[in-house]
Amino acid sequence: QVQLVESGGGVVQAGGSRRLSCTASGLTFSNYVMGWFRQAPGKEREFVARIGWSGYSIYYADSVKGRFTISRVNVKNTVYLQMNSLKSEDTAVYFCAARNRVGGPYDYDYDYWGQGTQVTVSS
Repeated sequence: QVQLVESGGGVVQAGGSRRLSCTASGLTFSNYVMGWFRQAPGKEREFVARIGWSGYSIYYADSVKGRFTISRVNVKNTVYLQMNSLKSEDTAVYFCAARNRVGGPYDYDYDYWGQGTQVTVSS
């Protein structure tokens, strides 16, 4: 049974930083492309970042480019999202996702999804 468990969410002041983690189990992590997505209240889920199997092939949404960094440690079965210079518009539930094929860099076609972790940026 595949599980993706996000952690690290919480309340942070605007301009601050937060690191999210997503730990996977039940799959061969190094074979999976990992993505981060977010969904704000009343809005559709949106792509945030994506990282390839070996830590390369990294893509970001324009809204987070230069502020967020995605990374992974395969021996820990974990993908991270370092978020800096946070803005109120970054407030959302953040989800990680996994798939075992390349796919498009910005698409939403993932096999497995976590339950999400809430990030609230206070101004």
